[in-house]
Amino acid sequence: MIVVAGEALIDLVPQGTGALAALRPALGGGPYNTAVALGRLGSPAAFCSRVSRDAFGEALLDRLRETGVDVSPVQRGAEPTTLAVASVDADGSAAYSFYVDGTADRLFAAPAALPSRTRAVSFGTCSMVLEPGASAYEELLRETAARGVFTALDPNIRAGLIPDPDAYRARFRSWLPSVSLLKLSAEDAEWLGGTPREWLAAGPAAVVVTRGGAGLTAYTGEGDEYAVPGEAVDVVDTIGAGDTVNAALLHGLAVRDALGDEAVAGLGAQGWAELLGFAARAAAVTCSRAGAEPPYAHEVSF
Repeated sequence: MIVVAGEALIDLVPQGTGALAALRPALGGGPYNTAVALGRLGSPAAFCSRVSRDAFGEALLDRLRETGVDVSPVQRGAEPTTLAVASVDADGSAAYSFYVDGTADRLFAAPAALPSRTRAVSFGTCSMVLEPGASAYEELLRETAARGVFTALDPNIRAGLIPDPDAYRARFRSWLPSVSLLKLSAEDAEWLGGTPREWLAAGPAAVVVTRGGAGLTAYTGEGDEYAVPGEAVDVVDTIGAGDTVNAALLHGLAVRDALGDEAVAGLGAQGWAELLGFAARAAAVTCSRAGAEPPYAHEVSF
């Protein structure tokens, strides 16, 4: 089982142009989208978070259940669901403003245990920023890694939520010894500073950098570099594309029985080409339709 730890929220997506365009609520949040994508691809998955008891929270959990994701690790609270207001550029790129004060996911507490079949845990996005929950997720990351469980991190930077960028960058570097697979976008990498080689030296077995339509590149601790081009697609929007890459990488590693640092190191050129190509194809499907709608297994082959 792959456990995804992090926030679930509601994206409010504009249905037209201008500041007063109608907003359509859509289920979202980086970790949430990753969990849904894993379920759709056919990986046994669980979601570990704190979700509101309001109507939005119920809708979020309903989709996870429909997708086959185990929601037993989810904590519940009376506080409202976090809202993210999206804006979509002409090229389909999305930006967000957030309404997070007093919301349920911020009060996440580190669980006493994860499901017994857990083989990997994925972290990222707002949940690693917003306190007090961020410290609880950080605790879970360190404890999981210390037990030898494969960990994945997608920082998925939302700069508007980070009051002290330098402090966050230092905190990010402190996580790297506990990270097996670091995935981030080229924009995230530029904001964070440093290079894949510097991050690899701190602990991860591999770093994967996404570059939108230009494709993906993997860097390994052995000094190797592997790249694949992006898949040509008519982009509706990019919402959930990076989260789909997270899920595709984890799913592909699980299919190869490679959820381990040594196994990742041994993938080689062909293994990485297959894994990155699969992730590129999966992300292209997500970009071809509105909102975070990752592909099902029958829509993309590994």
